[in-house]
Amino acid sequence: MSHDIIKDQASLESVAAQVLELAKAQGASAAEAALSEELGLSVNVRLGDVETIEFNKDKGLGITVYFGQRKGTASTGDFSTGALEDAVRAACSIATFTAEDPYAGLADADRMATEIPDLDLYYPWDVSPETAIELATECEDAARGYDERISNSEGASLSSHEGTRVYANSHGFMGGYSTSRHSMSCSVIVEDDNGMQRDYWYSVARDRHDLEAAAAIGEKTAARTLQRLGGRRIDTCKVPVLFSADVAGSLVSHMISGIRGGSLYRKSSFLLDKLGEQIFPAFVHIHERPHMKKVLGSAPYDSEGVATYERDLVRDGVLQSYVLDSYSARKLKMESTGNSGGVHNVLIEPGELDQAALLREMGTGLLVTELLGMGVNIVTGDYSRGAAGFWVENGVIAYPVDEITIASHLGDMFMQLQAVGNDIDHRSNIKCGSLLIDAMTIAGS
Repeated sequence: MSHDIIKDQASLESVAAQVLELAKAQGASAAEAALSEELGLSVNVRLGDVETIEFNKDKGLGITVYFGQRKGTASTGDFSTGALEDAVRAACSIATFTAEDPYAGLADADRMATEIPDLDLYYPWDVSPETAIELATECEDAARGYDERISNSEGASLSSHEGTRVYANSHGFMGGYSTSRHSMSCSVIVEDDNGMQRDYWYSVARDRHDLEAAAAIGEKTAARTLQRLGGRRIDTCKVPVLFSADVAGSLVSHMISGIRGGSLYRKSSFLLDKLGEQIFPAFVHIHERPHMKKVLGSAPYDSEGVATYERDLVRDGVLQSYVLDSYSARKLKMESTGNSGGVHNVLIEPGELDQAALLREMGTGLLVTELLGMGVNIVTGDYSRGAAGFWVENGVIAYPVDEITIASHLGDMFMQLQAVGNDIDHRSNIKCGSLLIDAMTIAGS
């Protein structure tokens, strides 16, 4: 890929300034513009053959205008003067048809990021399709050659993407930065007399040098898949459950969904009115760290230009803060928390034990390594999902299990958290170790 295709930040800022001027000329009382230009390559190989090679080169602009409390939005992928004029005109026209909303408007001017720290987020990789195919093939070959029981493959993929984003508004805020994201993944199928199983593994990073080696990803995929052979159902029971690190983050994500402004002002959250109340045991500390360098979830400001900052979501088990953009904050008579567009690096502080030690701590119960289905109700907190993993006896994995359902209530699960592992999965925006829950109902045979 050639990196000179990506427009430099200055030229995107120039387009943003032009759009804001056009909005002002049309009589808008306020306006904001978000621009992006992105470039990427993705390859997929399966059973040694190239299945797909995709190049993408995209650019886009979203313009939002305000006429008092009336709002209109339009977008375009064409940065020519005529197209920009058309987009602004369209947004202004839409605003004339919308109802007044007393909570609409730009984020408060005094919350704009005044300094934009360099968070070390841009590591371009000038990878050729040939090299990408070689690496994906090496990854799949390592998995397929690991054991003769690996009968089939869903393939291996490599992707490399980079881009520049700029956000500007009529408060005078203008910010932009470039990012990169590279990943490699593999998925295979194993078969024996008891049937077939599949599993996968992936690695993702800002900097390609931080990716796991292609062969290592393939071997880990194969080992994980082989472990699942001979999976069986278990009798219905109520036992402790240990969520492995790569699925445990989903529990924290359900908490975040419950404290989002939209869920709160609609009164559709099981965590409504829980601010300042105990929702986890006292040892639990969950915080947001948006300025971690070289990390996928980092951002100097949110999608409204509001400065991001380190803060506690949960301290000593007590809910300290919500997750708000400026609109939901106004609805709730609160302040934006810099979370327009989502959270940035949520970390649940790890304990001292790794997964093996947590299994010993659990004794007998279920280790969950895969979750299936969408049976989580953020309004009521009811939790019921298909799962697969391993039955554990006397702190040791006994055999794989599948075709089971695990169920509880999120509020109970949070309060019954026994321990947080130190085996943090850093690949996600939510950085979490294994989580040991005191008891859940397992629906089996």
